[in-house]
Amino acid sequence: MFEIIGDGGVTSPKGFTAGATYAGLKTERDTLDLGILFSDIPAVAAATFTQNSVVSPSVIVSRNRLSNDTHRGIVVNSGCANCSVGSQGVLDAEEMISLASKNLDVSPDDLFVASTGMIGVELPMALIRQNIGNIKLDNNSGSDFAKSMMTTDTYHKERAVSFIHDGETVVIGGASKGVGMIHPNMATMLCFISTDANVDKLFLQEVLSDVVNDSFNMIDVDGDQSTNDSVILLANGASETSQINKDSDSADAFKEALSYVCVELAKELVKDGEGAKTLVEVSVEGARTKEDARKSSRAIASSILVKAMVHGKDPNWGRIVMALGSSGIDIEENKIDVFISDIHIVSKGIAIPYYKDAVVSAMADKEVHFKVNLNLGEYSANAWGCDLTEDYVVFNSAYST
Repeated sequence: MFEIIGDGGVTSPKGFTAGATYAGLKTERDTLDLGILFSDIPAVAAATFTQNSVVSPSVIVSRNRLSNDTHRGIVVNSGCANCSVGSQGVLDAEEMISLASKNLDVSPDDLFVASTGMIGVELPMALIRQNIGNIKLDNNSGSDFAKSMMTTDTYHKERAVSFIHDGETVVIGGASKGVGMIHPNMATMLCFISTDANVDKLFLQEVLSDVVNDSFNMIDVDGDQSTNDSVILLANGASETSQINKDSDSADAFKEALSYVCVELAKELVKDGEGAKTLVEVSVEGARTKEDARKSSRAIASSILVKAMVHGKDPNWGRIVMALGSSGIDIEENKIDVFISDIHIVSKGIAIPYYKDAVVSAMADKEVHFKVNLNLGEYSANAWGCDLTEDYVVFNSAYST
């Protein structure tokens, strides 16, 4: 069991501070675009990174630091992805860390770096050198940190929860960004998570990887996979509770709380998808394996035709079945049941009578739920997507101009 912390974020756990500034990396004046999340004491870290073959040097630099025993924080910029810029990208990422470490009085090896924005543009290091010292850290600026990594997001995204361990309150907080170039295997998204739990490093990585597979790797906006996506989790133990490992009584509670934070942040990303008007949740039940459930739900959530169908409030269930079949999993068509927002429209692979106007009305809600039961096994999975609108096409047809 866990409790939701209202207006909570990355500075809700003990021992974490954050701050941000406008450095001029984004064209909108006085818009926060450079931020730092910092742990007052050494923390252990876990992370997952983009699976794209083209990788931002900021990701490379952070990935190389993950094996370190402890870490202290993250420096992040928006407005520039620091990607496809050659060897200069690594030099700039390392310098950004070095600049932050001097202001924080820690070793450069203790910090991660992340970048998001336009690909093919070098980091404007002169602006970063000039302004990084303006970042003032405190435990009330988690929202400023969340805003500093926004690109085309229309609002900042934060969550925090608490649970009881050793009779004491332990907190997990998170912030994320990214509303375009979003596709399973993460996306053009960044997510930074903090906790004051004392967690075994190996267990931390195992849990984070599992949770990411069921959250950020299960969302889709436009089918494109980014070069910069990163999820980084810092656990500093400031709650002064006993260590949580895979054999601890609180292991499941920690995973449940972390899962809630990540799933909610993942859903916020697709809800705020570029041009999106409708959040789509796809549930696949009765699959033979967990992987089949994941693969098929992702396929439906990612389908351009399904997205267009949702935008038009058109209950064309054949597109759901088409996307299911294209997922490549083994199915038996005569066992498939399909529901749109709890309205049963397909039974044993064949359409059954339903009131079409009721389905159209249900699809007019801000959230639409598709459920597919394969009736083959006991495994299930959820994926999340959004509708595809004219606004998305217009926006991305002139992104760099």
